[in-house]
Amino acid sequence: MRLRSSNATPLGAAAAGFAILAFAMGVGRFAFTPLLPAMQADGLLTVEDGGALASIHYVGYVMGAVLAGRLRMRPQALLAGAILVVGLSTAAMGVTHDFALWAAARWAAGVASAVSLVVLSAHVLPVLAAAGRADLQGVVFSGVGVGTALVGLVMLALMAAEAPSAVGWIVFGAPTVLAAAALALAPNPAAPGATRPPPHPTTAKPRRRFGAAWRLTLPYGVMGGGYIVPATYLPIMAKQSVADPLVFGWSWPIFGLAAALSTVIAARRLGHLGNRRLWIRCQLIMAAGLVAPAVWPSLGTVILAGVAVGGTFVVITMAGLKEAHRTAPPGETQARLAAMTTAFAVGQILGPVAAGWAFAATGGFGAPLLVAAALLAASLAPLAFRSDAEPA
Repeated sequence: MRLRSSNATPLGAAAAGFAILAFAMGVGRFAFTPLLPAMQADGLLTVEDGGALASIHYVGYVMGAVLAGRLRMRPQALLAGAILVVGLSTAAMGVTHDFALWAAARWAAGVASAVSLVVLSAHVLPVLAAAGRADLQGVVFSGVGVGTALVGLVMLALMAAEAPSAVGWIVFGAPTVLAAAALALAPNPAAPGATRPPPHPTTAKPRRRFGAAWRLTLPYGVMGGGYIVPATYLPIMAKQSVADPLVFGWSWPIFGLAAALSTVIAARRLGHLGNRRLWIRCQLIMAAGLVAPAVWPSLGTVILAGVAVGGTFVVITMAGLKEAHRTAPPGETQARLAAMTTAFAVGQILGPVAAGWAFAATGGFGAPLLVAAALLAASLAPLAFRSDAEPA
């Protein structure tokens, strides 16, 4: 696997990034969502417990985002180690019923997922940009959706076989461990050496740079809190309308498929919009998608929300990270990526807990969906301020 080397090819870098995100995100972050109804059916936890585990996972995600900018390791070794942690922590969920151990496993998976995303973004996107293959950035980020969709399809098969939820965790964890071994044994890139922390500035940065950073970080963080409600509870929401797992279970593969297709379409067909305009339009679509099941709860509107959120959240992630690369001062790209990922993760910590409390109080997700939609729309205001690096 070649990430950022003098002889790296754009297709090789894109393929490596695709595979890493499929495991780091599709398994590390999103396997929990389709497994939550199965764990609930097995009598292992409640919806509120699931929200707590999801938030613990995103606490790990915050810590991983901060940690990623400070680790001194070769990117390949760092990514292989992160994928190994994802695999082992995922499989561990299936070999114990102890909530404290579950919490530790989900925390570790959160740390590893964030490290994977930040390091990968810092070392793959520049390869593709330098080669003039921005269209392949969509291929890289489609790994999130493809991994998510595959997890959902496998979960459908496991539910059809009436397998316990513990089997699902092991089925998802074991191939991830093998993928980490393959990544560790792949040929080393010729460069770039260590992943170094960003240098500490010796002089104060101009206020406009601080403002430019927060005009990206704030809406990115709010998006993390908005999309995560359906990204945590979508199958539970679908189950409220149709109890058959072989029907409501399709909500998650559809979510993943929308995510996979959206990034490729955005990279190839919507590049003329610019990062910020693409971001704004996608976030408005996401907000509208959340309103639909809140106002008209049904399986159809839940699926619509899955398509609206699945089809936009990875595109926003891609556009946001690309914009960070475009506007960050020299030597500060990875620090800005880490700051945005941290804000994103803070939103994800708050979202599942708040939605879980609302579900316990009202028996539904209408209120948190409406609040999330309002915040998603309101947070777009900072993106209207154009930085020096943003084209008109």
